[in-house]
Amino acid sequence: MKVRKENFVIDNKSCIGYITDATKYLLIQPVDGHDIEVLDNEVEEILKNTDKLFSLIAFKIENWNSELSPWEAPPAFGNKSFGSSAKDTLEFIETRLIPTVKEKYNLDNDIEFILGGYSLAGLFSLWSAYKSNTFSGIAAASPSVWFNGWEDFMDNNTPLSKAIYLSLGDTEEKTKNKVMSTVGDNIRKQEELLKNDNINTILEWNKGGHFRDSDLRVAKAFVWCIENV
Repeated sequence: MKVRKENFVIDNKSCIGYITDATKYLLIQPVDGHDIEVLDNEVEEILKNTDKLFSLIAFKIENWNSELSPWEAPPAFGNKSFGSSAKDTLEFIETRLIPTVKEKYNLDNDIEFILGGYSLAGLFSLWSAYKSNTFSGIAAASPSVWFNGWEDFMDNNTPLSKAIYLSLGDTEEKTKNKVMSTVGDNIRKQEELLKNDNINTILEWNKGGHFRDSDLRVAKAFVWCIENV
């Protein structure tokens, strides 16, 4: 499968495209600087594990704690609190990124959209599943389900996506940080709720903590979604 890499800008947001002709699945990923460094490897890993035609569009997040946060929340570590601009990021994806990319690359109308990311970008992807029916699949790799208020939110809402992938590192919940130590219980509960809602889901446990193999974990998440939507 031939993939070409291109850089472009949509509404002042830096985008990186990995483009395949006759794409059937468009993967969309909010990224930070570290994610960008390992994107080539992530795409290589996806290519190794599926023969289905996909393209990936990554877009750079400048303010991670605001642009991916569904509502305001106190700091979980350090002194950086969380904003509430996830709704603007979702609007950007739906009204600007998707239409621009579809036109730019002449994509079919029946293409499947899969939104995914790592850490807070994984939580943003999960949250988007509850707010939009645009995405057939959600690839939530080590999502920040420890986020203040998330447990109440998932208890009282139902996702609109048909396939949702969850993962966590097997030592992520073993932390002295009281907020973040809830991540294990919350992701198990997330899986249970999704199954109760008859959503096609899986929870995979990866070796190690939160900062290990993010590229491989996101690749695995996207591959599962491609194969299951």
